[in-house]
Order: sequence, then C-alpha cells, then structure tokens
Amino acid sequence: MSATGAVWGRTEQQDFRSRVRGALLGVAVGDALGAPADGLDLAGIRAAYGPEGLLDLAPAYGWRGAVTHLTQLTLFSVDGLIRAQVRRDTGAWHPPTDLHRAYLRWAATQRDWGPDERRKEDGWLAREEWLYARRDPTRALLLGLGDDTMGTPEAPKNPGEAGPEAAVRSAPFGLLVGWEPHLVVQLAVECAAQTHGHPTACLAAGAYAVVVHALARGDSLDGAVQQALALLAARPGHPPVSDALQRALGAVRQGMPTPERVARLAGEGTADGLVAAAVYCALVAEDVRHGLCLAVNQDGPSAAAGALTGGLLGALHGETALPPAWLAELEGRPTLLELADDFAMEMTQGPALHGPAGSSPGWLARYPRGGA
Repeated sequence: MSATGAVWGRTEQQDFRSRVRGALLGVAVGDALGAPADGLDLAGIRAAYGPEGLLDLAPAYGWRGAVTHLTQLTLFSVDGLIRAQVRRDTGAWHPPTDLHRAYLRWAATQRDWGPDERRKEDGWLAREEWLYARRDPTRALLLGLGDDTMGTPEAPKNPGEAGPEAAVRSAPFGLLVGWEPHLVVQLAVECAAQTHGHPTACLAAGAYAVVVHALARGDSLDGAVQQALALLAARPGHPPVSDALQRALGAVRQGMPTPERVARLAGEGTADGLVAAAVYCALVAEDVRHGLCLAVNQDGPSAAAGALTGGLLGALHGETALPPAWLAELEGRPTLLELADDFAMEMTQGPALHGPAGSSPGWLARYPRGGA
C-alpha cells in the first residue's frame, strides 16, 4: 500500500514534498485567515473588517496567524499516518487504530496543562507546547474522543453529527499517493466515524480526501472531483455529498464568484456543503489568496471553509503558491514544516528509516511503534 522503490526519483520526491507542505500549510493558512470570522455572518464580517470583508490575517485568540483546533487535528492525522507506517514492520497494520491513538493524543492536549515527558510513547508532536492551547474544539470532537472506545462505521460516535471537522482533518489521507483511491476514501470514512458518525459527514470526509489524493498525484481539480464522484457512486448514502459536489461544478459556470454563491453551497454548515464550497472556491480562484478570501467571507463556518480550500489549493499548486506574508505570521509553521517533511520522507524513503535492514533510533523515538 505504500509507494516505494523506483517510483521516487529526486524530481518526484521534490514535487511530492512541495505538495505535502502545500496541503498542510494551506489548511493552516486558510484556518488562520478564517478564524477571526468564525461565528460572524457576512454582514458581521463586513462590519468588523470593512466593506470588502476579511482580506488579510486578523487577530484571533489574541494575535494574527493563530490557528484553530482544525489545524491541530490535521497535524495529529499526519502523526498517526507516519506511526501506522512505522508499526507496519511489526505485522500490526490497522491505520484507523493508529489514527485513533493520535487523536486521543490530541484530546489529551485539550485537557492537560502541557506535555507529560513521562509518556515516552507520545513521540515528538505531542510534546509541542503550542499545541496545548484550547482553540474552541467542538463538542462532537471532545465527546467522540472522550474515552478510549473507537467509533467505527458500524458503531460510530455521534451518529447525528454532520459538521465539517472530520473532513478538514482528512486532507493528509489524500497525501497517501501510493494507495489506491478507494482505500483513501475508506480510511477517511473510518476515521471520520470516530467523531462524526452521520453518513454525510463520513462520505464528505472520504470525498475530500480523494480529491486531495488526485491533486497530489498531479491531476486537475476538475478531474479530481470527477474521480471522487465516480467513487462515491458505489457507496450507500452518497447522494447528499455527490449532489453538493455537482452543485459546486455547476456554480462555476454561473458567472463571477460571489459570497452569496459560496454561502448557498455551504448551506447549513454541514460537511457536504463545506466541502462543496471549498471545491468551488478552489476551482474559481485566481490565486491562493483570492480563493481563501472567497472561502472565508460568507455566512457559514469561515475557519473550516478556509482550511478545506487551503488544503486543495496547496495540494494543487505546492507550497510556493501560498501567500508568503501569511506564512510568515502563521502559528506553528516550524512544526508544520517539520511534520510535512517527515511525512514526505516516510512515504518516499520509509524502508531506509525502519525495515528489515535496520532502523533509525532517532526516527523510532520520534514515532514510537508501541502504545496509545
């Protein structure tokens, strides 16, 4: 299931790393741009930031560039995926379990004052002090990860919860470019069920992950959405998500993009609407800045819309397309870059880090094989 061997020439590795960095930094930048507008409708955003709306980073949680729980959880998705690859050497191969353990490590950051150095199995990410800031995590996340029981598609946590949070944290699943697309969808669905058990939320997470996956493999955004629609068609309960994506494609042909059009796609702020709005904003974006501003200036959840759009545009264009002035102020950028590069290295050169020929002790200290 992992891409290894001759596929990875140097040029391919550099392109992949740029897309991984682009996707993760894109999620975070979109999240940070939208964070100050969360909870405001369009009229409120314009009242606060001027008639054109929110066009630059503004203070949230006390300073510009601060991210929300959406970025925090996306980082733990990456951590869980690396740990799954590392644990595979032991013969244990169940990525949803590794992701669940990673999300429980995130849940601990929302309860604890700071890192617990005694927990050697935490690895390096859970020891990053800035991640212990509580950034308005939703009730569904805290309840879903409030005990050690893992939600599954058959027995999901919060079966009525259809919000977009699980979809946002699914961007890293799309970076598993060595996986077949249907497996990417399945992983995102299984991991969404750990906190957001409504079928629409789970399938929206799957659709978003597989769109990122096609982009990370070099496909166009339109082609990526068509692939997602084809994969969704085989799954029960897909019409709300498929219809939302079709509406996003149709809206592109309806003239100049407007906040009202984005808001119509976003609907009630559920996962299907937010993913559709993000797809639309990415499709009509003149550049990354334009696409992100379009995403956050509307009546719905601005941080989620910005994060979802940023993940798409970052995977599509790579890190150098992201606005440098925003990256310069982005909270946690060193951590994001370090984790992105670790992920790219694991996916392209995993056997050199851990495998039959021997293991790097430093790598196994960063991403321990055992424990919760």
